[in-house]
This record gives sequence, structure tokens and C-alpha cells, in this order.
Amino acid sequence: MNARRGMSMVALAGALLILSGCGYNELQGLDEETNAAWSEVLNQYQRRADLIPNLVETVKAYAAHERETLESVTRARAQVAGLQLTPEALRDPAAFEKFQAAQQELSSALARLLAVVEQYPDLKANENFRDLQSQLEGTENRIAVARKRYIEKVAEYNKAVRFFPTNLTAKYILHLDVKPNFTVADEKAVAKPPDVKF
Repeated sequence: MNARRGMSMVALAGALLILSGCGYNELQGLDEETNAAWSEVLNQYQRRADLIPNLVETVKAYAAHERETLESVTRARAQVAGLQLTPEALRDPAAFEKFQAAQQELSSALARLLAVVEQYPDLKANENFRDLQSQLEGTENRIAVARKRYIEKVAEYNKAVRFFPTNLTAKYILHLDVKPNFTVADEKAVAKPPDVKF
């Protein structure tokens, strides 16, 4: 009886040692951390989307005939607002790519809008516009920081999902797979230094 009890205690201790090395808790923690990092990315994108109507209205007052540019910003914002990428949907690379493309389109539309503003010295001097532009620039910086943190968390998570022995736990127990990460749409354009003209 005591021998049987001793064997079961040894078996239990062995099972606990094996389970502690399987990475179950580590994977769960990393999954939560990547989801939290993604939520912060979405938070910063939402902040930008909330600023855009005010920016567009301010520019409209000065640049009424720049309708096409203003409409492209409004359209891009509406497209982004229609895409909701939850942490669960992050497991779908196609949905992530679509979300990333919509955000890039909005960034491009905003860049065009700010280029149009250069033609309106009175608008650039307007205190409301300067405040909105400053908030938008700050938001773009926050987006970059949030994306960087997300990229780091996804790299850590993806390594745990792919490395042995935690890959076994990820695949067979938790049914986890690698998560998509941000990519550059045009790597050649990024590699080329910008032209600076005065």
C-alpha cells in the first residue's frame, strides 16, 4: 500500500515537472500580452480617427475647393472605422493585412491633406489648426510606439509558439498558431532615401 502510494506521489511529481516545462502558462501569458499590445494599437488608431473630423472641418473652412483631398481623407477614415480587428481575429492573416492596408490608406490621405495645407499660410497660422496638427503628429508618434511594442510582443509570442517544447503545448493543447505582424507595403520605397528639396 505504501509502495503504491509512493509510486503515485512520484508519478504526480513527475507529471508536475513535465507540465511546468511545457510552457502552458507562459503561452497563455504571452497571448494576453500580445492582445493587450494590440488593444493599445487600436486605441491609438481610434484617437487618430477621432481627430480627423475636426481637422477636416478646420481645413474645409479655408480650403473649400480642395474637395477631392478632403473627401479622400473622409472616405479613408470611414473605411478604417468599418474594420474592427479584435485580438481573436489577429489569427487571420488576411484580415490583418486588410486592416493594415486601410490604415496605410488613411495615413496617405492625411499626408496629402497636410501637403494641401502648405498652400494656405492663413490656415497654418490658425491656432486651432496648429493645435490639431500637433495632436495628430503626437498621435502618429503614439501609433508608432504602440506598433513597435506590439511587434516586440508578437515576436516573443511567435517564438514561444514555434520553439520546442512549448510548440507542442501551443499546437496540441492550446491550438495556438503564430500571429501576423506589421509589414512594409513597399520595401523598395522605404529603402530609398527621401528627396529633400529647398
